[in-house]
Amino acid sequence: MNDALLTRIAEALERMAPPPASPADLSTASAYVWDGHVVHPVEDFAPVDYDLLTGIDAQKEALLANSRRLADGYAAHDVLLWGARGTGKSAAVAAVVGKLQREGRDIALMQCAIDQLASLPSLFALLRGSERPFILFLDDLGFDEQGAGDARALRSLLQGGTAARPANVRLYVTSNRRHIVPRHLAEQDDPINPRDVIDDKMALSDRFGLSLGFHAIDQDAYVAIVEGYAQTLGLPVDRLEAIQWATQRGSRSGRVAWQYVVELAGRNGLTI
Repeated sequence: MNDALLTRIAEALERMAPPPASPADLSTASAYVWDGHVVHPVEDFAPVDYDLLTGIDAQKEALLANSRRLADGYAAHDVLLWGARGTGKSAAVAAVVGKLQREGRDIALMQCAIDQLASLPSLFALLRGSERPFILFLDDLGFDEQGAGDARALRSLLQGGTAARPANVRLYVTSNRRHIVPRHLAEQDDPINPRDVIDDKMALSDRFGLSLGFHAIDQDAYVAIVEGYAQTLGLPVDRLEAIQWATQRGSRSGRVAWQYVVELAGRNGLTI
């Protein structure tokens, strides 16, 4: 077997099993994504401006204060952000990180998909080697009937032990429900094991030192959010049309308000 043939075989094997990706530099990017194996920097992290988020003033101020303490190296809580869809939970997390970075604080966002919870000890091992503060963001958490193991694993990560998150990392978790259990369990009137269901409902939620509720808004609050967004962009607002937009979608929320403003911007030839 000649050298040329050996080289071709080696190249073919490398294509079939490429070398592992180089680890990302954890000191430079504003935000990252953990895919369960490798950290990827987010090239274009552009959160909504903190001041644009209206109707959730108390929630975003509490989140900012907690995050600022983490960024400054002080004691800070893991945070559960719970409530109705579209009320600004995810936007608030990113906006707070963006605001702190603009203040000159060295803090980064690390997002992990919910289906990668089992890989978090590996991520923690990487982050433990960095002095930089990280907010580990888990979006839209909820567990189905087969997810009890994931719930226990996450409780363990929050509670402590060898696999617990390092001191420079705090978990920020969003959920549509305050108690992170399957809907059919949360709504059962007469479960077979009521004590077990109650324990399951409370055990994970209680691990978060800060729990922030995001609630459905009334019509006036919705219009005020629309007007706040539109004013920033110099756009006129038709109140009745804004209300009709929400009615057609069957929801009044910050997300729906932003979608209406995007529609306005497009009509007026603007980019956002």
